Amino acid sequence: MPCFNSERHLEEAVTSVFDQRDVDLELIAVDDGSGDGTLKLLGRLAQRFGPERMTVLEQANRGPYPARNAALARARGEFVAFLDADDYWAEDCLGRLREALVEQEADLAYCGWQNVGEGAPGGQPHVPVAYEEGDLIGRFLQGCPWPIHAALARRTLVRAVGGFSERYRTSMDYDFWLRIAAVNPKLTRVAQVLAYYRWHDQGQISAVRWEQVLHSWYVRREFAQRHPALLGHLERRELRGKIHGFLRDSAYAAYWKRDLRSAQRLFRSVWISGYWSTRDLRYLLPALLPARVYRALVTGRDQRARATAGRE
Repeated sequence: MPCFNSERHLEEAVTSVFDQRDVDLELIAVDDGSGDGTLKLLGRLAQRFGPERMTVLEQANRGPYPARNAALARARGEFVAFLDADDYWAEDCLGRLREALVEQEADLAYCGWQNVGEGAPGGQPHVPVAYEEGDLIGRFLQGCPWPIHAALARRTLVRAVGGFSERYRTSMDYDFWLRIAAVNPKLTRVAQVLAYYRWHDQGQISAVRWEQVLHSWYVRREFAQRHPALLGHLERRELRGKIHGFLRDSAYAAYWKRDLRSAQRLFRSVWISGYWSTRDLRYLLPALLPARVYRALVTGRDQRARATAGRE
């Protein structure tokens, strides 16, 4: 559990770990250079739940992926799960995942999840498709298959892929699952919602939309470059769509929400990708202008449209 300025939701997250039924577990929490009361609260929680069950580590602020790697280096269990300090599990989450994993002699078990909190997108409970049935690599290239805390893996599998890359600030969980898919693991699905992802306004990585989208795009491109043999079954047009389509869709989504900072950055990357048609030029070319000019152009267009609508 990486923890950075997590005081607000930390106790609920930790409590959800120790409320897990029918499992013997250890929690390794890493304070990532917090500036609030996170570290002190971790100390109190470790005393409450027992230092033999909860270990607290400290590091300078380096981000969640170095923190997870630091915790992995200390892990002793046969199975590994990840939970951020603002999310939580149902009481039977790890028990059901472990049961499915052992019964199916699988390497990794995953489950459904629900986004919660004000402004959470897609707030309905979601159970993913059965990724083990069909084209695993092709499906994973379409997007991150599940949140970081909606899976349980054998520690041998996690170590086989070398833990988490630290090359980008976001999307390294997606990179992690893609690298796991590349070793052809046996997966099993628990078709129940057992994990809860909390949306809030306190510095979530996912809140920096353009950066998350770009890093996800980089991850896709780099995976395709490293593993061409795994993608040989995909036609070139389909492969380009899986790698670049998300980038273009996200640029338009940001534009229509009038998140112009994200839209401009993303449209510029769409231009670089080459995954566009003449129909996109109306949105691509203005994004190549200086930021101040781009914002003025779009807001001016909006004002003219409102004025026209008012006259009608």
